[in-house]
This record gives sequence, C-alpha cells and structure tokens, in this order.
Amino acid sequence: MAEKSGMITIAGRPNVGKSTLINRLVGEKIAIVSNKPQTTRNRICGIVNRGDCQFVFVDTPGFHRPRTKLGDYMVNVTRQSVSQVDAVLLMVEPIAHVGAQEAELLGQLKQGGEPVILVINKIDTVEKDTLLAVIAAYAQEMEFAAVVPISAKSGDGVEDLLAECSRFAQPGPHLFPDDVTTDQPERQVMAEIVREKLLWCLEREVPHGTAVEVNRFSERDNGVIDLDVTIYCEKASHKGIIIGKGGGMLKKISTMARVDCEKFMGTKVYLQTWVKVKENWRDSNFLIRNFGYRDE
Repeated sequence: MAEKSGMITIAGRPNVGKSTLINRLVGEKIAIVSNKPQTTRNRICGIVNRGDCQFVFVDTPGFHRPRTKLGDYMVNVTRQSVSQVDAVLLMVEPIAHVGAQEAELLGQLKQGGEPVILVINKIDTVEKDTLLAVIAAYAQEMEFAAVVPISAKSGDGVEDLLAECSRFAQPGPHLFPDDVTTDQPERQVMAEIVREKLLWCLEREVPHGTAVEVNRFSERDNGVIDLDVTIYCEKASHKGIIIGKGGGMLKKISTMARVDCEKFMGTKVYLQTWVKVKENWRDSNFLIRNFGYRDE
C-alpha cells in the first residue's frame, strides 16, 4: 500500500480536552493535562500510525484573551497552527450555544479554507438529545466536513474520528519514523511533566506564573536518568508556597513528576528540583524565549 500522511490541528477554547484527546490518540502521555485553563503553552505534535497512514496531530494552546506577553505568544501559536494543514478539528463542549471564543475561531477557520471537523467532546456528561441541539447551533455558523461526538476521556468515538481524519491524508512518505510518538525532545517532555504537577498541586495564579527549565538531563551507564530541574516563579511569596512547610509541597510535586517521568522514559529517574524567583517573566520577551516559548 502507498503511504499517506495527514497534518491535523486540534483547536478550541482552554480546558475543552485537546490534550486529553491527543494523549488518547497517541496512546501515551505526551501533552500535560490539568483542570486549569491554558495548561498547554506550546505547539505539540502527537504522531499516530494506522496501517499505511500516519497522522500528525497538533495540540495547541487554548484560544483565549491574552493578558501577558506569554498569553500573546500562546494565541499566536494557535493562529499559526490552524493554517496550512490538511484539516482542523474544532473541539467544543456539548453546549447548544456558540461562545465568543468559538465564534472568533470559526471566523479564522473560514478565512483559512482548510476542512474543519466539528468534534463535540465530553459526550459522557450529557444526554444524547442534547447533541442534536449542539450540532444545530454550530451548523448555522459553518459547513463542517464532518461532525464527530466523542469522549476523549473514555475513548468513545475516537476511532470514528480517526476514520474521518483519514479522508484528508495526502499520498506521500510519512513525516516521522513509525516508532516516534511526539516531536518534543525528551527533556522538554520532562519539563512539561513537572509543570503539570505544579498545576495540579497549586491554587489560583501561582501555577500560571511558573516556568520549568531542565538544567541537566543525562543517562548513566545503567540507564538511570539524572534530571536537574529549576522551577521559576514570579514572586518570593509564590516560592514559599511552592516549597511548602518543611519542603513538603515541593517534595509532593517532585515525587508525582518523577513517577510520570519514569513511565515516559521507561527507566528509573533521579529528579532534583530547585525554586527560583524571576519577577514578571511572563511579560519579558527575553525570558519567554529563554524558557523555550519560541514562535519559530
């Protein structure tokens, strides 16, 4: 059989389940997930092989109103990612109303001209009759190439979604080796895993003001990974919260992160973490780029 490949962007508002879907499609955790908005900051590719077809799914930051230069960067990443691809998945919640963020995204998608599949996520949370009203509301806004209800959490409908995506795959060689699951360097995945645990363990604005930098990523002769990580926050008071009483919070975050790092790497990981303050780094172009958030 001739090989085919398809580059497909997943777009939608924050917390709609884009990262959960990409992890489900790939079959392992490559994108971090939390119950807080704007968890994803970078463009992340997940590679899925089905027979002769390779899908490259692009996970994007949730489309939102930016309040910092980091927010501007995240919105720009989303805008760039929905153009020049084979198809776009517009992921929405099962609500029979087109929100302002979805309407703005739809406007961009209409201009781009790429085929758009409407993906209604979280169908396990509503009655089936509700879906008809959701489909009707979105059908008034745009003609979609397909409409696929799914639950990214349980996997319901995900294979149907892949079948729809295969219609837009183009003849040609695969873009990545068949044993690769993501375009992210291993050290970047490790940094994101640590940041995920910050999002899960910390409240309010503290985790959104953090960045994670891997200072050392080395493998011993016996396969053990040595990982030294610095967590940056914006205020001295936030540093105290991250470290916690007697270092308890930092230990909790590090332990949770180490477990997931070991799952991803398939080997033992020796993780050391430090916390430093970089005031207002989210409004510094230099620091944003220094922490790995680059447009190119």
